[in-house]
Amino acid sequence: MILLVEDETVLSDVIAENLRLEGYEVTIAPNGKIALELWQQLKPSLVVLDVMLPLISGTEVCQIMREKGAREPVLFLSAKAEPADKIIGLEAGGDDYLGKPFHLPEFLSRVKSILRRQTWFTTRVSQTFSFAEFTVDFEAWTVQTATSQEALNERELMILKLLIERANKVVSREDILDTVWGQDQYPSTRTVDNFMVRLRKIFETNPAEPQYLHTIWGVGYKFTPDTSMTL
Repeated sequence: MILLVEDETVLSDVIAENLRLEGYEVTIAPNGKIALELWQQLKPSLVVLDVMLPLISGTEVCQIMREKGAREPVLFLSAKAEPADKIIGLEAGGDDYLGKPFHLPEFLSRVKSILRRQTWFTTRVSQTFSFAEFTVDFEAWTVQTATSQEALNERELMILKLLIERANKVVSREDILDTVWGQDQYPSTRTVDNFMVRLRKIFETNPAEPQYLHTIWGVGYKFTPDTSMTL
């Protein structure tokens, strides 16, 4: 189920028709207030959200959803397509941002990419993964240490999942970007580095000399859960 939030009737009808032709079930909300009501009722797999909406803006809708614990991906659509506008949307909790006007094939490709990433992320052999004194809980979005519990965000969990799946193997920054962010053009390889800094603060006693999350210079990262193994 895709929840499409768009106040321009002609555009929403065209988008919905094309999504349905691709096999998706679609429900349309014409304003931010109805969008929040339908989101709570339907629990969609994806929310396609116009930024400039009546009653409650798309940015506010996304913020409210995230504050209420929503984990569904959000694809923003907006005539405001400057880099600063895109950053605002992503910081509000959006997963991708597409400027208007857009080509339908690109839009449909973004939808497919987001849902593919979401399916990969939610498909797990087990709810938790443990190594050393840490237990990562993919359902609760937390990591339990010997002395505390840390909350993780979706991107951090996605990066961890990828590194865990490829434990003891080098994962390039480009692979991380493609798997975790997909076609979103905002992040760069530097973004990956910034996320790794945050993860090392949680998992490493001395982030400058990591035991588990190693930098492979010029390539990417390597997760070594068994510290007795050599790089």
